[in-house]
Amino acid sequence: QVQLVESGGGLVQPGGSLRLSCAASGSIFRLYFMGWYRQAPGKQRELVATITSSGTTYYEDSVKGRFTISRDNAKNTVYLQMNSLKPEDTAVYYCNAVRMPAMTPLFSWGQGTQVTVSS
Repeated sequence: QVQLVESGGGLVQPGGSLRLSCAASGSIFRLYFMGWYRQAPGKQRELVATITSSGTTYYEDSVKGRFTISRDNAKNTVYLQMNSLKPEDTAVYYCNAVRMPAMTPLFSWGQGTQVTVSS
């Protein structure tokens, strides 16, 4: 079972930036299709960005042009660079491997990292 540990969240003003990290255990991390999800208060968890093992990326429309997902297979880590943050980006952010084609999470969730965008 792969364990996932997210970090890098915090409180930031609108227009600010944060970089989230997700460290994954397991020697075959490089083979996984990885994604960042988020869950805002009172809402369902949603998938906002994905990256294939070869580096092809996909973004949900609300974050396109502002967020960048990347990965370092040597470090078993996936990142989410978030720029031009908006209050509606406030959520707990989680990473997970993504099961295709359903785009559902493959492993148990980590603890997530809280992102709060507020002035």
